[in-house]
Amino acid sequence: MSSVSMRVARWLTNQWRGASALTLPQQSLHRPPPLSRPLSSRAGVSYPLQLSSVSESHASLYEESLKHPEQFWGDLASRRLRWTKKFDQVMDCDMRNGQFKWFLGGSLNVSENCVDRHAEEDPDRVAIIWERDEPGDTQFITYSQLLESTSRIANVLKREGVKKGDIVAIYMPASPLLAATMLACARIGAIHSVVFAGFSAEALKSRILDASASVVVTADEAVRGGKTIPLKSIVDEAVGGCQCVQRVLVSQRTGAHVPMTPRDLQLEQAMSEVSDSCAPEPLDSEDPLFMLYTSGSTGKPKGILHTQAGYLLYASITQQYVFDYRPGDVYACVADIGWITGHSYVVYGPLCNGATTVLFESIPTYPDPGRYWEMVERLGVRQFYGAPTALRLLLKAGDHHVHKYDRSSLATLGCVGEPLNDEAWVWYHSVVGEGRCTVVDTWWQTETGGISIAPRPSPDDSTPKPGFPMRPFFGIQPVLVDDQGNELHGPNVSGNLCIRHPWPGMARSIYGDHGRFMDTYYRPYPGLYFSGDGARRDGEGHYQITGRVDDVINVKGHRIGTAELESCLDHDPRVAETAVVGFPHDIHGEGIYGYVILKDGVCESDEEVIKGLRNIVRMQIGGFAVPEILMIVPGLPKTRSGKIMRRILRKIAADRHDELGDVSTLADPSVVEKIVQGHTKRNNN
Repeated sequence: MSSVSMRVARWLTNQWRGASALTLPQQSLHRPPPLSRPLSSRAGVSYPLQLSSVSESHASLYEESLKHPEQFWGDLASRRLRWTKKFDQVMDCDMRNGQFKWFLGGSLNVSENCVDRHAEEDPDRVAIIWERDEPGDTQFITYSQLLESTSRIANVLKREGVKKGDIVAIYMPASPLLAATMLACARIGAIHSVVFAGFSAEALKSRILDASASVVVTADEAVRGGKTIPLKSIVDEAVGGCQCVQRVLVSQRTGAHVPMTPRDLQLEQAMSEVSDSCAPEPLDSEDPLFMLYTSGSTGKPKGILHTQAGYLLYASITQQYVFDYRPGDVYACVADIGWITGHSYVVYGPLCNGATTVLFESIPTYPDPGRYWEMVERLGVRQFYGAPTALRLLLKAGDHHVHKYDRSSLATLGCVGEPLNDEAWVWYHSVVGEGRCTVVDTWWQTETGGISIAPRPSPDDSTPKPGFPMRPFFGIQPVLVDDQGNELHGPNVSGNLCIRHPWPGMARSIYGDHGRFMDTYYRPYPGLYFSGDGARRDGEGHYQITGRVDDVINVKGHRIGTAELESCLDHDPRVAETAVVGFPHDIHGEGIYGYVILKDGVCESDEEVIKGLRNIVRMQIGGFAVPEILMIVPGLPKTRSGKIMRRILRKIAADRHDELGDVSTLADPSVVEKIVQGHTKRNNN
């Protein structure tokens, strides 16, 4: 019997349609080399490049991934990754106790897998296309160039005393240096913590302190949509209260003059002073690779911890098979690297596969709403992965921004962030994709490490359903349970979305707080991973995500915990109590609605208070988290035990006043009527 990876390769080859080879344009700042010959087996990656007469069903491979996970994942790991020392056990996992180990006894280096082996095979292949803020201001970075940058940054970090297990905080613009810094950390065994460069100084500070990061890597400024963001000054404000930070490395994005202290070091200058060669450190499969902060249902963001081999394997196979990636394609995920999508599908997954990955610095509407599609035409993008928020925004801007560009290179259109509504799905498929591109609406999380449910791979080439991620990926078995933990079987049921079996890309813990990790994901429904999302399984067994069931809001593709927002608003001395909920938003998917009770004796007008509260959120978290609606209310709907009935507040925010249910058991039922009146008055003004 043939190996699992070869069987997967044969089966996927039979699903793929033919496509013409792509070449890069010649109008970049750096003359690009031709796009690559395919990877050979010497690179350690198996690609389905030749048709096979052997037929393999999707169902049989999926069943094998569930019934024989050790054989399935072990064979894929052996063939797709380069190992320093081969593992001797595939998995040792306990879903009840939250203990997960994959590829035990093995050692490898993620940086070597993502860069070195491809640079050896084809040094002039383009690794990263940096699509800078201005259209056409594009740079092409080859695998050999990426290897040199990665090695130099690694040597700088080592020179500054960074060693295996140390944490490096990264607060940088979307740039090749950001990717190289992540890879440099991986090269020497340091743990990177990338913080989205839209967070405020206070939010950055809290993440640096929680991780006890010894080094921060940043830039003079960031550039987005024609505007500059003063990253260095934000970092200066943040690290002022961080005794753990010994060094700040500052790269140049704009060349702006920024104050430098004895703690600061100019990154490019430091890189020029060290060797361009740095041997990759052999690391245990379960050594930490990175931590990434995400909001939860409590006020404190949690640092999700991912490890080496399992995460890399899962990111690479999902990038290839979900998006139908083949060598020679130009693949573009336009997510910011500061979020998990950027980690898995801008950096680690594509580079592990030897792909050419587009790194997008700008915004979808700069200089106009045709920016994405102009880029697709100019670069010959074959796979495009974006966010529903951006798609809804571009839909409203008009089809003419799409039609004026040639999109014939496109074959796969992906989306991620929150459920994609039917109208946006149809527009994406029919207008952007001209009715011929596959739309892959993916569901996954920071905690899953990679795509868990998606329309592809699939048993056939049929059109996916609008608004449905549809099918679990290999090794993923979704389970729907009710609030009491009873499993819901059969079709046409809705419940809390869980996953039954472990998979290699899953998070291992919350940094410094494994108890919280267990309480959040494994204790609610023992023996299952609880996603915090609700889902529906239809008559054909396909899955549709119905939204969060905990106190987390998805706004513009960013997860924001309501408790974190409430804690922020409560810092205002005029505020007695707050409650924050999400509400349906035509563009952002969800908007943020805050209900605020003021203390007695506040003299300022409601408008002045609300303006001040917005500024507090902007300063402590970031502009993306500022509530769209803040309403001063006389009280909140509470039970007699003091619990806030957020269900009622969500209904009011969504204009579903007829669904409030029985409020007579509340401590003060009259509060609900007063809030409804205030909400209605606000809408009518």
